[in-house]
Amino acid sequence: MSAIRLPGDKSISHRALILASLAEGPCRLRNLPASADVDASRAALETMGVQFMPARDESLIVIPPESWHSESVQLSCGNSGTTARLLTGLLTGVGAPAILDGDESLRSRPMDRVVYPLQSMGGRISYLEARDRLPIRLDARTSGALRVLRYRGRVASAQVKSAVLLAGLASHTEVEVWEPRLSRDHLELMLEALGAPLVSEPTEDESARVRLSSDVSDYVLPAFDFEIPGDISSASFLIAAGLITGRPVRVEGVGLNPTRTGFLDLLRSSGVEIEQEVTTHRLGEPVGTVELAPGAFTAFEIGAEHMPSVLDEIPLLAVLAVRAGGRTRITGAGELRLKESDRLAALAVNLRNLGVQVEETADGLAIEGTDAPLSGPTRAFGDHRIAMAFSVLDCDPRIEIEVDDPGCARVSYPEFAADLERILIGAVP
Repeated sequence: MSAIRLPGDKSISHRALILASLAEGPCRLRNLPASADVDASRAALETMGVQFMPARDESLIVIPPESWHSESVQLSCGNSGTTARLLTGLLTGVGAPAILDGDESLRSRPMDRVVYPLQSMGGRISYLEARDRLPIRLDARTSGALRVLRYRGRVASAQVKSAVLLAGLASHTEVEVWEPRLSRDHLELMLEALGAPLVSEPTEDESARVRLSSDVSDYVLPAFDFEIPGDISSASFLIAAGLITGRPVRVEGVGLNPTRTGFLDLLRSSGVEIEQEVTTHRLGEPVGTVELAPGAFTAFEIGAEHMPSVLDEIPLLAVLAVRAGGRTRITGAGELRLKESDRLAALAVNLRNLGVQVEETADGLAIEGTDAPLSGPTRAFGDHRIAMAFSVLDCDPRIEIEVDDPGCARVSYPEFAADLERILIGAVP
């Protein structure tokens, strides 16, 4: 049986590049995605003194700098919020000066959630234009180490958690992060696999706490060889296309981290037959196979408790709701208003243009499923996940959609159109 193999996971790739830049020697990374967001992280690290050498086997050798760039430089994060927030943590930790900026969309997204805890550690970070927004200036530390930090976050955010952990790792400073629910834990898994003094402490409720202990003062990150698992978020779009078209889909070599598989769990709860199997682990990350047997599915009930593991897939679940039986309710998704676009508003506008009954609230949507023919224009709003979600819905032969900017999917998944076509022509049994 043929199957689709996916580009490397974007979230993991950002973190692997940054960890490799802190290692004691050259590292080898395989299956890095050719995405604009990951390219932004790589370019910024290269400007700061990290060297990259492509190898004959298509892997990438990462050579950490002997010393970080000591003169302030301008770093473009493009449209990548992960780049901006994780680099802020890294550069605070190493004490290197820089100005971080991004495109118009990224400039509209909040930074305080990262800047505040890093300033509390002693990071010298200032806003150059608007409060809570890029561009920001990071000044070199003139003397002394960063302060021990015990930070209690108000929202579950893997970017905040990773930024603080990277600052602690790079400066050999003890840090602790508490979050109300467990967010993506890719960095923690990699650090644990590499022997870092990382402690995940149990809590009495659903909250999560992670700590780099005081032993980090003597810890040296070893060089490593890492094949990036396939992107589960990318896989979700192909699985959804299989549901829409009634075609089975199998993806291999995909990351199956439990903090990222909420989409699969929700599909099962709506009656979809979908199997997943972990076949190996890479630097702590579970990797395996997902197989879909398409069939009818019912409406979704999606609340705040689901968001840490499905936030990126909400646009996809919203378009699937169009063909689900019943009324889908999405709540607790206010964070989507702070992404590459206001995703809740974008979804509501586009669904109404198609003739779908939809109600928009401050933190969610209510969508009435229908089996009627639909047609209408669709705006991507420059957002890759909006473009990809409606491209999936367009696979339904009774729906006619014109996405105004399907090419913006290249930001995260350059091969998306080709892989989607494979499903449409039945090349993936």
